[in-house]
Parts: sequence; C-alpha cells; structure tokens
Amino acid sequence: MSPANPELDRRLMLRALALARRGGGRVHPNPQVGCVLAREGRVVGEGWHRDFGGPHAEVWALGAAGAQARGATAYVTLEPCSHYGKTPPCVDALNAAGVTRVVAAMADPNPLVAGRGLPRLREAGVEVEVGLEGPASADLNAPFIKYVTTGLPWVTLKTATTLDGKVADHRGVSQWITGEPARREGHRLRREHRAVLTGIGTVLADDPALTVRLVRPHARRPVRVVLDTHLRLPLESVLARSLEQAPLLVLHGPQAPRDKAAALAARGVALARMETGADGHLSLPEALRLLAAYELSPVLVEAGGTLASAFLASGLVDELACFLAPAILGDDAARPAFRLPGPRCLSDLLRGELRQVRRVGGDLLARIRLPRV
Repeated sequence: MSPANPELDRRLMLRALALARRGGGRVHPNPQVGCVLAREGRVVGEGWHRDFGGPHAEVWALGAAGAQARGATAYVTLEPCSHYGKTPPCVDALNAAGVTRVVAAMADPNPLVAGRGLPRLREAGVEVEVGLEGPASADLNAPFIKYVTTGLPWVTLKTATTLDGKVADHRGVSQWITGEPARREGHRLRREHRAVLTGIGTVLADDPALTVRLVRPHARRPVRVVLDTHLRLPLESVLARSLEQAPLLVLHGPQAPRDKAAALAARGVALARMETGADGHLSLPEALRLLAAYELSPVLVEAGGTLASAFLASGLVDELACFLAPAILGDDAARPAFRLPGPRCLSDLLRGELRQVRRVGGDLLARIRLPRV
C-alpha cells in the first residue's frame, strides 16, 4: 500500500462525490454514495449507488476492479454498511476483496450502521480514515440524514412568483407566471423527489397532473400525494385518471364518505385515513410521518398559499425552490405566495441560507435552505 497522499486523497474523494450525485432522484430515501478504488494512485474501479434496493457503490466499484481491489484504497462518501438490509453488508465485501485502506467522508448517521461499519474494518486490519470532505457529503445527503435521525421526510417547498411575491391574479389564475424553461426545471425538481404533495384546494382549482412530463422520468416515478380531509377529489380529475403514469396517495380524515373512498379505491387510488386536529384539518407533522413510514422522502410541496404557509408556519420546510419571474402583478387582490403573520421587527424574520441562484430561461431559480426548528 502506498503512503497517504493528501492531495491525491482529496482528488479521489471529490471524484467519489461526483459519482454519488448520479444517484440523485433514483435512490431516495437511501443516501447518495460514490466509491473509488485506487492502487498506487491509479483508479482501478469506481461505482455509485444507482437505484433504490440495488447494489451499493462499493459493490459496483469492487466489481469493476476485480482482482485489482486487493491492496487498494477505497474512497467512499459514507461509512460502509455493516448490516443486512436490501443488500448484504459492504464491510464484508471490502474485507473479502482485500482492500487495505478505507477513506470515508463521514460516519453513517443511520442507527443501523453508525459506529459498526468502521470498527469492523479496523478489526480486520484495514486502515480507516474518516472526515475527508465530510461537510460536502453531509450536504449532499441532508435529506437522508433528516430521514434516519428524525423519522420525517425532507421537505422542499416550490413556488413560482412575480417580483412582488404574487402567485396568481385576483381570479386565481397562475398559468403561467414563469416561462417554459422554468416549467421544465420544475419537472426536474419533481424527478428529484420521492413524492409530490399538494392540497385538495389546488386540485379543485387547477386539476393538475403532478407527473414528470417535460423531462425524461426515472423508472421510479414520484408518488403524488393529496391532503384531502373530506375526500373531495373528483373521480374524473386528471390525478385519478392518470394512475398508469404515477401512483396516487390520498390522505383523508375519518369523516370522509365511505362510498367515495370505495369508488376511489376501485380506481386504484391508494388511501390512508388520518385523525384530524382540533381545527378539523389533517396534522401536517403526522402526514409527514406517515409518508416517511411509506419510505417517501424527500417530498416536494407544490401547493397554494394556504397550505404552503401552513408548512412554513409549522417549521416543516427544509428548503425553498423559488422561481422568480421578472414581472409585477401589483396589490389589486393578487394572491401572495405566503399568508403568514408578519414579524414585529426585523430580528424576527424567517431567514434562510441562499444555496444557489441561477438563470432558467428568462426567470431566476433560488434554492434556499431554512434553519431546523
């Protein structure tokens, strides 16, 4: 085994991170992981976690390296797993292949793995280092980390507004504030998520499909989720008539009509009954816990001002994806993106961290990370 070379180590870990990003939208709620195997500074195998339930990054890399894995260093963006899940433990595969050094970006926060994989490697005589590009790996896998540590899915809230923060005119018409490139980007956002959630108000007003259409979809299409306390979803809605394009899950309250539930179920719509709160509405935290139990994370919320504001007010939004059109609607009954009680002073602002701003056609897209509350 060659002596450690910090510059080489960093370059190969950055390569592993680039490989990990290829799993975006395909592996959730599992983490995005990349792995590079190198001997004497030469890459002999690489791989990434490609599909949910499929082989992990280390297995792909070991398969590519073959016999050259013996004596190699493995650069992996997350602690190798040590438990039997949907696939066998990667720790065993690395040991069996004769890998002599493992450089991991970060420990796995999953309680099934954390503190077990790396010690097993050390016990087998493997040299282990942890922390190289750890913040980058943690940032890439923020949705996974939240999912395994809190039992809640990562939530991205999407908006498309004018410069003055309006999402629709006084009639409720919102199509289209942004241009075609921004709408395509919105479909890429859907493709990144395991579920796309909206409220029944948006369904009744816009009759959306919520499918991935303007870009090539992955084989594992996002589940469409509707919060519908009284089960008002029309049987002839686009959502109910497009089940061959993507699954549909409707969360409803105990007072929903049984005949309507039976009719929707006969169409193939999945239904989940929830209790309502004192205000008569479905509990958003409980709805998210239910989605997490179905392994639906991350979740993209595409909703009107009322539901979007409820998510924000509940502290349940992790990231904002804000499309901004260079246009102004004015205040004549135009509808704002959010209806929240205003802060009494600037120090009370809900302030996020601007992670990305880029031009999308004639519009802008800002991605903003919100603080965990």
